[in-house]
Amino acid sequence: MHLATLLRRQARALLVLGALAAPLPAFAQEKASQRRDELVAVVDRVKASVVNIHSERMSSTAEDPFRPGTMQPQRVNGMGTGIVLDPRGYIVTNYHVVDDVQSLRCRLVDGTSCPARVIAVDKESDLAVIKIEPPRPLPVSPLGTASDLMLAERVIAIGNAYGYEGTVTLGNVSALKRDVTLNKEVSYKSLIQTQTPINPGNSGGPLFNKLGEVVGVNVAIRAGAQNIAFAIPVDTMIAKAAEMLSLKRRLGLRHGLALADLCERPGEDASLRRWVRVARVEPGTPAFDAGFKSGDIVEAVGELPVATTIDFERGLIDRPVNAAIAVRVRRGDTPGETAELKLTLGTPGVTVTAFAPVTGDGVQRRLGLRTVAVGPDVVARVNKELRGGLYLDEVAPGSSGARAGLAKGDILLGLHQWESLSLDNVLFVLNHKDLATFHPLKAYYLRDGKLRDTVVTPD
Repeated sequence: MHLATLLRRQARALLVLGALAAPLPAFAQEKASQRRDELVAVVDRVKASVVNIHSERMSSTAEDPFRPGTMQPQRVNGMGTGIVLDPRGYIVTNYHVVDDVQSLRCRLVDGTSCPARVIAVDKESDLAVIKIEPPRPLPVSPLGTASDLMLAERVIAIGNAYGYEGTVTLGNVSALKRDVTLNKEVSYKSLIQTQTPINPGNSGGPLFNKLGEVVGVNVAIRAGAQNIAFAIPVDTMIAKAAEMLSLKRRLGLRHGLALADLCERPGEDASLRRWVRVARVEPGTPAFDAGFKSGDIVEAVGELPVATTIDFERGLIDRPVNAAIAVRVRRGDTPGETAELKLTLGTPGVTVTAFAPVTGDGVQRRLGLRTVAVGPDVVARVNKELRGGLYLDEVAPGSSGARAGLAKGDILLGLHQWESLSLDNVLFVLNHKDLATFHPLKAYYLRDGKLRDTVVTPD
């Protein structure tokens, strides 16, 4: 074959191969990019702020086959979902998810499993705050509002549906401010009704709008109906969760501020802007002494920016009692007019007790506890005869206290037959000449508003 003819044929072949490898037409590229729409992007962005909750409780519904007429306790597994409120592992869920459970575990989106404990509950609103110790800081999704939800607006639910973790479902807002009565004991006010498919296990999980903002907490379904589900408005959740996280609720300390959550949306598709305003300052309180004024806008607690009352209360968590906490406020009509106030939380009846000396029979070495003494007002809700206790501010990992099941947030009421109103009371028991005969040595403590006991073996 003539050389010129051969070269022409090879050139035509290269052109054909080049056509096969040419880029897709513009219309095909546009169609392919539509798969990753705004809903996919939202779920990808917020899914790590949702945790799957697994619980275990004892039930006495099974009859003992060897003793007719008697009931045999059985373990019953439960499930639910939670929303991360704070990177340190504070999570909000439904009260009925954690009610009367013996153990709680949370699984994160990456599969990490962490034991959880209940911090506080609000039975009336069916909300609870639990705590895990995550291996790394957890992401937190922005909190929106239910006040501007529109009928038929698209919403997204993520939850542990029937134990299928991280299940994503889509639906629309069906109705607003719906009052719902489930039975004689359980009723809800002003719920969001949605057409989003919800199942057992979704309880306590988030309802998102298309901007990725939490607008509700999924709580219930209408049994026997089709696509009738209900969620607690996020605005209600913010107020209740802030109260449950407050030092007043946990330690009996009050800062003296009445705070108001405010919000506005600059445009229909714009992100919500939230801020916190001081509505009232109680005379004679730490806030009054610090110089707070009605109308102040709280911008930050320490380095933590404040957008909701939850942020303000979580900014006070883990702060030493009687330590001065810097709070930045904006006041007046001048945008740049700010003031940094020093808020000192403490009352005459509450003192910090640090670790006892390592040498000798100290509380740290023998029990691994750091405590804060609390007065009778903190424990009287459980029993009016209680005179106070020791709030466990820290339980050292691997210590005898930790092995006994004590955890940060518990209130130690007594050891053996003596009250634990101060560290001296604890040291009295640990140094008692007859300690060896205190077998078993029981510790009595409060957790989740319930009196509990455990056996401790001092190191």
